[in-house]
Amino acid sequence: MTFSGAVDTQQFWKLIEDARRQVPDPTDGNVVASYAAARLSAWPREEIVAAEQVLAGLMADSYRVALWAAAYLVNGGCSDDGFDYFRGWLIVQGREVFEHAAADPDTLADLPVIQVAASNATFMECEEMLYIAAKAHKAATGEELPPDAYATRRPELDTELDFDFDDRTEMQRRLPRLTALCWPDV
Repeated sequence: MTFSGAVDTQQFWKLIEDARRQVPDPTDGNVVASYAAARLSAWPREEIVAAEQVLAGLMADSYRVALWAAAYLVNGGCSDDGFDYFRGWLIVQGREVFEHAAADPDTLADLPVIQVAASNATFMECEEMLYIAAKAHKAATGEELPPDAYATRRPELDTELDFDFDDRTEMQRRLPRLTALCWPDV
């Protein structure tokens, strides 16, 4: 897959969907991310850099309190880095899942992989996804991504929605289906 000009969000999501279709288990985020990085390494250098910028934008756009609360429920806790890795996992799930969860994190309760994870305490994280462009660029050029390619943009959290993630009553009010799935004793 090659493009003329910069990679846009739609092209980035096509890369992820293609990777998901090509691997034996699309729920294995690390395998999907590795495959996406390998495919991305065949793209021109400028497009690899542009893909990094799209990824950074998705990470910034999903930096939301409600989604962090969902990650906290799903993973039984969630640090700053853990939230980054959770969002990496969410991106690996594909555009539809990502966009639904970003808009309404409680929709994660509908995913079979989350339902299974809730019963066996599996972490939903994919740190590997955060580095696909860096790995692709290194494979394609032998060089690190240029420093200006990955300016991390971490917006302010939507603090008006801030609340204590250990407050089970508040979690149930805000994320009722996910709370029932992950904390069935509430």
